[in-house]
Amino acid sequence: MNEATLNIENLKRRTALKGVVQGSILAGLSVALGGQTALAQTSSAMIESGGLRLTREWDKLFPKSDKVDHQKVTFKNRYGITLAADLYLPKNRATQRLAAIVVGGPFGAVKEQSSGLYAQIMAERGFVALAFDGSYTGESGGEPRNVASPDINTEDFMAAVDFIGLQPYVDRERIGVIGICGWGGMALNAVAADKRVRAVVASTMYDMTRVMSKGYNDVVTPAQRTQTLEQLSRQRWEDAANGKPAYQPPYNKDVKPGDAQFMVDYHDYYMTPRGYHPRAVNSGNAWTVTTPLSFMNMPILTYIKEISPRPILFVHGEKAHSLYFAQTAYAAAAEPKELVIIPGASHIDLYDRVDKIPFDKITDFFGKHLKG
Repeated sequence: MNEATLNIENLKRRTALKGVVQGSILAGLSVALGGQTALAQTSSAMIESGGLRLTREWDKLFPKSDKVDHQKVTFKNRYGITLAADLYLPKNRATQRLAAIVVGGPFGAVKEQSSGLYAQIMAERGFVALAFDGSYTGESGGEPRNVASPDINTEDFMAAVDFIGLQPYVDRERIGVIGICGWGGMALNAVAADKRVRAVVASTMYDMTRVMSKGYNDVVTPAQRTQTLEQLSRQRWEDAANGKPAYQPPYNKDVKPGDAQFMVDYHDYYMTPRGYHPRAVNSGNAWTVTTPLSFMNMPILTYIKEISPRPILFVHGEKAHSLYFAQTAYAAAAEPKELVIIPGASHIDLYDRVDKIPFDKITDFFGKHLKG
């Protein structure tokens, strides 16, 4: 499903989804880093780190590169939630400290999808790169499962900067951030506050607070907003009485005739071998019904001008339904800034189409602004 505001009709339906699909999926290597909890074997397919059980073997949606070293890592955010991440390091790295890039997103995705692909490619190009699962999702900690928060998810980026800046092979004065889709807006919010970050890329970005409170293209009326908040508020009583949250209908499971093209695109990514991952909220799982509450009154791009004088690179597809988010954010940001529009590209194309994602441009951007 898309990353929009809850449809009011969907709010009337309740599903019995209970947390993340666990499955028997696999994951990466069991290599511990200095300063983090050591990884302990718990089964042939699982390892333990920071109190989390992580999959051991490679379960990414992209092949493992022979140009990088990969390590599974964990770290805590400021709220005490343990985050799971994949660390990618250039195999033939120099002895001096390297620039590092933290990567998050899309909203409802996991690190085995787009963010991991971006991170691995940036590591191939000489950067230390970290792709992480947001709080309450994927392999990261937090209960209940599949809930989001503009504050906590912004903090997740900052916690990733904490972690990467403590690694002995990283130059902590040369850290950048990439936010994809809904985490593009989170990344901009994080960098506005976190002055340690030197440059930021927002790829195929959404402003999740805007779309949840106003709908696509800001069409939600005040009366509709009031009705949604009324329903969400009363849902809290139901959740409190039940001792657990209700979940929205499964995301992206079905496509109906007449659905918007971007809905078809989301289904074709998240529910097919191209992008399906059983831990992803968007792959047939769902957010809690009340997830939008904390987004409704918190416009995360209010302070985007305060990223300046650090540079922002916006990357978006010409045919993306979400292009207006990047255009509005670009207009609101202060210099230095740049908006690169990829001809013919849709929103989803910039998740994984390496022939369309402008990695040369992104590499040049970070190479220039994260110079030693």
